[in-house]
Amino acid sequence: MNLQSVLMFAQGGGEPLTPSVLWMLFFGAVLVVLGLVLLIVALAYGKIWFQAYMSNARVSLMSLIGMSFRQVNARVIVQSKIMAMQAGVGNDPSSPITTRRLEAHYLAGGDVPRVVRAIIAAHRANIDLDFDRAAAIDLAGRDVLDAVQTSVNPKVIDCPDSNVSRKTTLSAIAKNGVELKVRARVTVRTNLQQLIGGATEETIIARVGEGIITAIGSSENHLLVMENPDRISKAVLQRGLDAHTAFEIVSIDIADIDVGENIGARLQADQAEADTRVARAKAEERRAFAIAREQEMKAAVAENRAHVVMAEAEVPKAMAQAFRGGRLSGMPGANGQ
Repeated sequence: MNLQSVLMFAQGGGEPLTPSVLWMLFFGAVLVVLGLVLLIVALAYGKIWFQAYMSNARVSLMSLIGMSFRQVNARVIVQSKIMAMQAGVGNDPSSPITTRRLEAHYLAGGDVPRVVRAIIAAHRANIDLDFDRAAAIDLAGRDVLDAVQTSVNPKVIDCPDSNVSRKTTLSAIAKNGVELKVRARVTVRTNLQQLIGGATEETIIARVGEGIITAIGSSENHLLVMENPDRISKAVLQRGLDAHTAFEIVSIDIADIDVGENIGARLQADQAEADTRVARAKAEERRAFAIAREQEMKAAVAENRAHVVMAEAEVPKAMAQAFRGGRLSGMPGANGQ
């Protein structure tokens, strides 16, 4: 049956369609549907696929279609893989950057482009950083790209940090009692090996401040510290303050040092005043005791006088009794003599 007979049947005339014609129409409809699907895929993913193909990124159309069903931004994945392939880090034998691994990190909530840029920056700086470690750092909440940049270009931390504390200097007292006010600057770089689980900048600032205060407190004289501020830095660096932290201390520099109050003299003056008050209190206690003792002695004297008076009053009574008893007859003047 030719096309003319088919048209005649469609217009209501002519002979009915044969099975072969029906099969032809079915396959024609299928081809049309497939053509429409391919057209939609080409319009949606053709540009991205062609870009990946020309960049040797090797991302298939099926992978791009699957990303849509998995709610993955295909453009982000493709561009990240292109960056990795063009930078020469995508085919790392130990940890290759594949499309599936990029998708997994994206679905886990990671920042895929930032991780890839961090790996590229580490590769350029000859730093050992593979995709697994970079992805783990990113998922841990750390900025992996900033960590790599800090490892390449160390940053300076003020001690104390004026953004966190209102104090701008550290106060320490030497053994002679003189206060020194110190402001230090700590140069650190990231330790990628301990970035996950390592202590942050706040720990570095706290440890350095503690070390500076200890170093000044162990000095015999504040003049020694003023003459050689570097002795503080050396003493602090020897303590290994960057242990179990995400940073490595490069240097500790004393930016400013000023002489404060003479705390020792003030404490001695306060102690002397306190001793004076104690001595006055003890003297007052002794005076009160002496007054009380004097009053007691006066009372004793009065009591003894009373006893004497009482004894003197008993003498006439005794004499009277003696006269009456005739016991005074032999005394001179007795019996009228």
